[in-house]
Amino acid sequence: MPLYNETFKALSDKTRRQILRDLRSGEMSAGEIADHFDMTKPSISHHLSILKQADLISDRRQGQNIMYSLNTSVFEDVMGWFMEFLGKAPNDITKGE
Repeated sequence: MPLYNETFKALSDKTRRQILRDLRSGEMSAGEIADHFDMTKPSISHHLSILKQADLISDRRQGQNIMYSLNTSVFEDVMGWFMEFLGKAPNDITKGE
């Protein structure tokens, strides 16, 4: 459950949820992400760090930039947990049950 604790903590903030929505369109640098918000770059860096700790995003160096992208496997794990909680097997979703 520690993974889920970090995940839910990360998802509890609207700025971090917006960062995740922005990353749905593809990889972005920290600067590109920061351009979408009216806050300091250190604040964005803090949010990115929390998202990384929760394994919701991954990063890679590209030249002088760090590129961020979604880690969808964590979302899949959380959705599986929700489905178990609701008493549905994960393949019930795909069958339309």
